[in-house]
Amino acid sequence: MPGDDLKEILREPGEILREGGLVAFPTETVYGLGGDAENAESSRKIYAAKGRPSDNPLIVHIADFSQMEAIAQELAPQVRILADAFWPGPLTMIVRKNDRIPLETTGGLDTVAVRMPSHPVARQLILSSGCMIAAPSANSSGRPSPTRAEHVADDLSGKIDAIIDGGPVEIGLESTIVDLSEGIPTVLRPGYINLRMLEEVLGQDHVRMDPGLMEENVSARPKAPGMRYKHYAPRGDLKIVEGAADDVVETINRLSAEAIATGSKVGVIASAETRSRYLYGDIVEIGPRSDEEEIARHLFGVLRHFDDQGIEIIYSEAFDTPQMGTAIMNRLIKAAAHQLILAARRVTRVIFVSGRGVCRAPMAAELLRRQDLTRPIEIFARGRVALFPEPVNQKVQAVLQGKGIELADYESEPLKNEEITDSTLVFTMDAGQRTEIIRRFANADEDNTYVLSAYVGDELDILNPYGGNLQQYGLCFEVLNQTIGKLAAKLNELAVSLPESKEA
Repeated sequence: MPGDDLKEILREPGEILREGGLVAFPTETVYGLGGDAENAESSRKIYAAKGRPSDNPLIVHIADFSQMEAIAQELAPQVRILADAFWPGPLTMIVRKNDRIPLETTGGLDTVAVRMPSHPVARQLILSSGCMIAAPSANSSGRPSPTRAEHVADDLSGKIDAIIDGGPVEIGLESTIVDLSEGIPTVLRPGYINLRMLEEVLGQDHVRMDPGLMEENVSARPKAPGMRYKHYAPRGDLKIVEGAADDVVETINRLSAEAIATGSKVGVIASAETRSRYLYGDIVEIGPRSDEEEIARHLFGVLRHFDDQGIEIIYSEAFDTPQMGTAIMNRLIKAAAHQLILAARRVTRVIFVSGRGVCRAPMAAELLRRQDLTRPIEIFARGRVALFPEPVNQKVQAVLQGKGIELADYESEPLKNEEITDSTLVFTMDAGQRTEIIRRFANADEDNTYVLSAYVGDELDILNPYGGNLQQYGLCFEVLNQTIGKLAAKLNELAVSLPESKEA
């Protein structure tokens, strides 16, 4: 829209704002629902139209820094520094207010949140109206924020006076909010402008993240939009699955299959890298992980798409990307009401470890090989102190032969660090062995190395029969046999077979 044409187009919306009405308009972040920030009745109308709690403060949009000076009691030096660096742009600053902005606009707080948008429509609307514009996102409270004019119409048609269609927004996530009203500048809501960018301007240790940013706090009074109440939520039940990429894909496929089997309509939010690996439900690609801005831009639109399709359960990958990951995950976590699932480990290799690797470890490995596993798993026996190859202990061989099992070709091998991969589980026979392996091997840790009995829920270690009679070796075999049966069941739980049919 050329400048003169834009002024003419926005003349009527400007008049609506001056007269106390409400106008939805595009910004570079999301669409805002605007009213005269100095008119208490306009702010009350905004809360009513959105169904928004009246203690959730609104953001005042300005077109010139002098307006910030006019409504603040005083400004910390960092305010001007940040304004010079990021205004106009997607940064909101909280400062102490004077009496010019009514409490109805600030949610009853003595602070006010202010930003200077860079979108030409938003800036011209402020100028055309002659008002500072109080504007939260133009959606029903709690719903995904609008990134297109049609999103606004879906939520607010008939409740407000006008909607300005400026096309899809550029960023797609609300502005970064920094509190400068007291002490160290603190990020209360992450956005396009991240902590690193703020530190480059203010210096390290001169700005911090709110420590409760990703937590759910239902008792604290919100000082900025989006701090307390459930936000950005689709109508379906959204859950975020975290973990290694392979584990996340497998877990979402399993959970989707289970939900579909119960008759639920399922949606999946996938990255470009994993889109083709999902098998079930309405699968929507949000963008490549290398393009954080595309992921952010599409997030709310994807959530609204699932609403349009009547999706009841949504599984999303986590997007903890380097620059905007905090902002993206902040919105996702709030949309999911803090429902996070740790992806089940994708297990392709199991290693049993005992002392010299000639007794309990080879028995356990052979017993697991004989179990009915639902997917292929490499199974090995290793020695913690296997200094040279040895056959299975003679009494073990006798017990196994009595069960119809032959291990005549077995030779012990020491455990090697490179054998422990991201998809490996290592099982020791007692806690001391586990502690030593985690200490000695760089790839071993508390998430992949377990005492076998504890992993399956038993209290006692697998006792070492070394030096005992044949009956004691036989008892060790029986205990191991029961334990390995439980282990096989747990491994199969991590690999639930998926149904052949896909959701239409």
